[in-house]
Amino acid sequence: VQLQACGGGLMQPGGSLRLSCVASGRALSFYVIGWFRQAPGKEREFVSAIRWSGSNTYYSDSVKGRFTISRDNAKKTVYLQMNGLKPEDTAAYYCAAPSRTYNINYYSETSYAYWGQGTQVTVSS
Repeated sequence: VQLQACGGGLMQPGGSLRLSCVASGRALSFYVIGWFRQAPGKEREFVSAIRWSGSNTYYSDSVKGRFTISRDNAKKTVYLQMNGLKPEDTAAYYCAAPSRTYNINYYSETSYAYWGQGTQVTVSS
Protein backbone atom coordinates (compact mmCIF):
# COMPACT_ATOMS: atom_id res chain seq x y z
CA VAL A 1 0.00 0.00 0.00
CA GLN A 2 1.34 3.38 -0.95
CA LEU A 3 0.05 6.82 -0.11
CA GLN A 4 1.44 9.93 -1.71
CA ALA A 5 0.57 13.33 -0.31
CA CYS A 6 1.19 16.57 -2.14
CA GLY A 7 -0.05 20.12 -2.44
CA GLY A 8 1.65 21.79 0.48
CA GLY A 9 3.40 25.12 0.29
CA LEU A 10 3.76 28.59 1.73
CA MET A 11 0.59 30.63 2.13
CA GLN A 12 -0.36 33.86 3.81
CA PRO A 13 -2.87 33.83 6.66
CA GLY A 14 -6.39 33.67 5.33
CA GLY A 15 -5.29 31.90 2.18
CA SER A 16 -6.19 28.47 0.84
CA LEU A 17 -4.39 25.31 -0.14
CA ARG A 18 -5.60 21.95 -1.35
CA LEU A 19 -3.75 18.82 -0.36
CA SER A 20 -4.08 15.58 -2.29
CA CYS A 21 -3.49 12.01 -1.19
CA VAL A 22 -3.22 9.40 -3.92
CA ALA A 23 -3.65 5.82 -2.76
CA SER A 24 -2.55 2.62 -4.43
CA GLY A 25 -2.48 -1.00 -3.39
CA ARG A 26 -4.97 -3.13 -1.49
CA ALA A 27 -8.57 -1.99 -1.93
CA LEU A 28 -9.39 -2.53 1.76
CA SER A 29 -6.84 0.09 2.66
CA PHE A 30 -8.91 2.67 0.90
CA TYR A 31 -11.79 2.21 3.33
CA VAL A 32 -10.76 5.20 5.41
CA ILE A 33 -8.25 7.89 4.63
CA GLY A 34 -7.19 10.22 7.38
CA TRP A 35 -5.16 13.39 7.50
CA PHE A 36 -2.88 14.15 10.40
CA ARG A 37 -0.40 16.94 10.99
CA GLN A 38 2.67 17.47 13.06
CA ALA A 39 4.17 20.83 13.94
CA PRO A 40 7.78 21.14 15.11
CA GLY A 41 8.11 20.11 18.72
CA LYS A 42 4.54 18.85 18.91
CA GLU A 43 2.86 15.50 18.70
CA ARG A 44 1.08 14.41 15.56
CA GLU A 45 -2.60 15.29 15.70
CA PHE A 46 -5.74 14.28 13.85
CA VAL A 47 -7.07 16.69 11.26
CA SER A 48 -9.76 14.95 9.24
CA ALA A 49 -10.89 11.60 7.88
CA ILE A 50 -13.32 10.27 5.31
CA ARG A 51 -14.84 6.88 4.69
CA TRP A 52 -14.32 5.66 1.17
CA SER A 53 -17.68 3.97 0.66
CA GLY A 54 -19.84 6.73 2.12
CA SER A 55 -20.03 10.39 2.81
CA ASN A 56 -19.09 10.25 6.48
CA THR A 57 -16.46 12.84 7.30
CA TYR A 58 -14.70 13.70 10.53
CA TYR A 59 -12.86 16.84 11.61
CA SER A 60 -10.91 18.09 14.56
CA ASP A 61 -12.42 21.07 16.32
CA SER A 62 -9.48 23.22 15.29
CA VAL A 63 -10.21 22.88 11.56
CA LYS A 64 -13.98 22.35 11.51
CA GLY A 65 -15.63 24.93 9.31
CA ARG A 66 -12.38 25.81 7.53
CA PHE A 67 -11.18 22.51 6.07
CA THR A 68 -13.17 20.19 3.83
CA ILE A 69 -12.24 16.59 3.05
CA SER A 70 -13.49 14.89 -0.07
CA ARG A 71 -12.61 11.97 -2.29
CA ASP A 72 -12.59 10.90 -5.91
CA ASN A 73 -12.89 7.14 -5.91
CA ALA A 74 -12.12 6.80 -9.59
CA LYS A 75 -8.80 8.55 -9.06
CA LYS A 76 -8.23 6.89 -5.65
CA THR A 77 -7.53 10.35 -4.35
CA VAL A 78 -8.59 12.15 -1.20
CA TYR A 79 -8.43 15.93 -1.02
CA LEU A 80 -8.14 18.27 1.92
CA GLN A 81 -9.29 21.75 1.01
CA MET A 82 -7.90 24.17 3.55
CA ASN A 83 -9.45 27.63 3.68
CA GLY A 84 -8.92 30.44 6.14
CA LEU A 85 -5.43 29.23 6.94
CA LYS A 86 -3.88 30.35 10.20
CA PRO A 87 -0.25 30.36 11.34
CA GLU A 88 -1.14 27.58 13.77
CA ASP A 89 -1.97 25.37 10.79
CA THR A 90 1.73 25.28 9.96
CA ALA A 91 2.82 21.65 10.05
CA ALA A 92 3.79 18.64 8.02
CA TYR A 93 0.58 17.01 6.83
CA TYR A 94 0.32 13.25 6.44
CA CYS A 95 -2.36 11.07 4.94
CA ALA A 96 -2.87 7.61 6.34
CA ALA A 97 -4.92 4.46 5.85
CA PRO A 98 -5.84 1.64 8.21
CA SER A 99 -5.12 -2.03 7.64
CA ARG A 100 -8.63 -3.14 8.58
CA THR A 101 -12.23 -2.05 8.03
CA TYR A 102 -13.60 -2.54 11.55
CA ASN A 103 -13.04 -1.07 15.00
CA ILE A 104 -11.48 2.05 13.55
CA ASN A 105 -11.07 5.07 15.76
CA TYR A 106 -10.87 7.68 13.03
CA TYR A 107 -9.30 10.20 15.40
CA SER A 108 -6.44 8.05 16.62
CA GLU A 109 -3.21 7.56 14.69
CA THR A 110 -2.93 4.08 16.17
CA SER A 111 -5.79 3.00 13.88
CA TYR A 112 -3.72 3.78 10.79
CA ALA A 113 -1.10 1.38 9.49
CA TYR A 114 -0.03 3.05 6.26
CA TRP A 115 1.34 6.56 6.03
CA GLY A 116 2.32 8.88 3.23
CA GLN A 117 5.53 10.84 3.23
CA GLY A 118 4.03 14.13 4.35
CA THR A 119 3.73 17.52 2.72
CA GLN A 120 4.74 20.76 4.42
CA VAL A 121 2.24 23.55 4.93
CA THR A 122 3.59 26.88 6.14
CA VAL A 123 1.27 29.76 6.93
CA SER A 124 3.09 33.01 7.40
CA SER A 125 2.94 36.62 6.33
